[in-house]
Amino acid sequence: MITLSHVDKQYRDHHALNDVSVQFPEHETTVILGPSGAGKSTLLRAINLLERPQAGELTIGDLHLNFADNLTSKQILKMRRQTAMVFQSWNLFPNLTILENITEGPIYVLKQSKEAAETRAHELLKQVGLDDVANRYPNQLSGGQQQRISICRALALDTDFILFDEPTSALDPELEAQILRILQDLAERGHSMIVVTHNMEFARKAADRIVFVEDGQIEFAGTSKEFFEEPTQRIKDFLAAMKL
Repeated sequence: MITLSHVDKQYRDHHALNDVSVQFPEHETTVILGPSGAGKSTLLRAINLLERPQAGELTIGDLHLNFADNLTSKQILKMRRQTAMVFQSWNLFPNLTILENITEGPIYVLKQSKEAAETRAHELLKQVGLDDVANRYPNQLSGGQQQRISICRALALDTDFILFDEPTSALDPELEAQILRILQDLAERGHSMIVVTHNMEFARKAADRIVFVEDGQIEFAGTSKEFFEEPTQRIKDFLAAMKL
């Protein structure tokens, strides 16, 4: 379980997160929805401390921290190791092969043997239909292929949660559909995932829970069924706008 309590993040002219408290259960897919600029990505990035709120608390499993404290690098790293992040742009290491990109974390962070890390990497590559590109470099792959590799890299770290920040926003519709099918498959396998997306079809099909963010506040946190079948007027308006 991930718990954020009374989290506050302010920029000079923007209150990105305003006293946010929310929970993300294990072995479920939670989709974060909301209009542009609502605070969705800030909320997600606060979980792995890519964004540092000025106030509030974060708990992941048995680990706990207060954002207002003077956190050490050791504390931050320990918390970050509980999650893996997949970004809008794939952020692969251009000088490493696909296999090396996936095994880098397990070998140097998790201290796995090279043999074990490579065996797991090949298993993951087979799952996404890309084992034949293991020895290529990122610039030899399409955007959709690179995003699939990013997902493999996150899965290889064997973390409690995987965080996805608009993982299909840089892709065309056909490639987006490929990535969403992979995410839906991961959801059906019971992976713990938190996904920021604008894709309502994916949210409806794959999400166990929906968190709706607007103006830096949580306006809804509940089941996907409640969100889509028993919406408030504000959520009705949002869903109608997303169909345009």
